[in-house]
Amino acid sequence: MQHAGPAKDDPMPADPRPEFVKKGEKHLLLGGRCRSCGLASTFVPPICPCGQAGQVDSCEFGPAGTVFSSTVLHIPVPGRPPPTCLAYVDLDDGPRILAHVHLDMELPPLPGDQVFLEGRNSLGDPVVGLGQETEPVGVGTNGE
Repeated sequence: MQHAGPAKDDPMPADPRPEFVKKGEKHLLLGGRCRSCGLASTFVPPICPCGQAGQVDSCEFGPAGTVFSSTVLHIPVPGRPPPTCLAYVDLDDGPRILAHVHLDMELPPLPGDQVFLEGRNSLGDPVVGLGQETEPVGVGTNGE
């Protein structure tokens, strides 16, 4: 009987998570942008989805982004003790990524909150955190 799935000698699939570079204190995402249509992506594809081959240039995105959506997982996931906060983040002038969020407060970030790339966690997943110089959108000056 044969086993389903890859054989033990098959090469490992490529890691689909974005790559990062640290410049000084800033973490930047390495990606690409199409010269023809302007589409930003988390990698440099040989052909842009708009159909232009060889038109995607390497570039860096970040370090800041805006939360599009977030959620908190309260169930245990292997290697990730609860609660685990995840957010879709629109990097400034760049692509949208899924990232883990350092929860410095009890509530997850709200849509519109500014976050900053912090690199990767111990499992290699992208991580963002609330910036020191910004205040979450959901918090008013009088705690409203």
